[in-house]
Amino acid sequence: MKCFKFIKVMMIFFNLLIFLCGAALLAVGIWVSVDGSSFLKIFGPLSSSAMQFVNVGYFLIAAGTVLFVLGFLGCYGAHSENKCALMMFFLILLLIFIAEIAAAVVALVYTTMAEQFLTLLVVPAIRKDYGYQNDFTQVWNSTMNGLKCCGFNNYTDFEDSRFFKENHVLPPSCCIDSVNGTVKEPCTMDIAQEIQVQGCFKQLLHDIRTNAATVGGVAVGIAGLELAAMIVSMYLYCNLQ
Repeated sequence: MKCFKFIKVMMIFFNLLIFLCGAALLAVGIWVSVDGSSFLKIFGPLSSSAMQFVNVGYFLIAAGTVLFVLGFLGCYGAHSENKCALMMFFLILLLIFIAEIAAAVVALVYTTMAEQFLTLLVVPAIRKDYGYQNDFTQVWNSTMNGLKCCGFNNYTDFEDSRFFKENHVLPPSCCIDSVNGTVKEPCTMDIAQEIQVQGCFKQLLHDIRTNAATVGGVAVGIAGLELAAMIVSMYLYCNLQ
């Protein structure tokens, strides 16, 4: 009985934290989506990544909603000893756990296929919208500056773009000298071809592989917490009268 009470209290405590984190993420996500410009002013120098936060706002809303619901179900189910709430908590966590495993398998096995699929989506968007759609342009500029990369595959993604045809130059990120980090301007196709700055997709994969131990450790830690939460919820469920 003492073990049951202890697990019940810990279940309530940790799910209360999840509930509060979800509420905070949800609030920030709504704020960023509704009034991203005023939110960005807080970051001062970091505002160079500008409109990324507006797009991230929708992700924060989705993540916050899931955590909010999970935290509520966990707290309510444990506190009121409600079997239905505990079962819903378990099933939602199980679906998230399965989705994460599926995503990991796809990422490991179908990386090349994913690259080809994304190329069909992203490259035409770059050629059509870069330099003309503000949100899209600022997100790509921030990404290329942050990862020190050029385009999705490489500089050739801009070759037939509206931006290049009208301006006859490429984004500055495509002409960054890897030796001294300086930008060779104007960034022409010849200079970009000579420097061969890596595409953002390959650079992102390289960064992930470089930090594979950290990424793997975080993923295993999250999976462990999810498994522990599912086990605890089932323990409470099975020991309720």
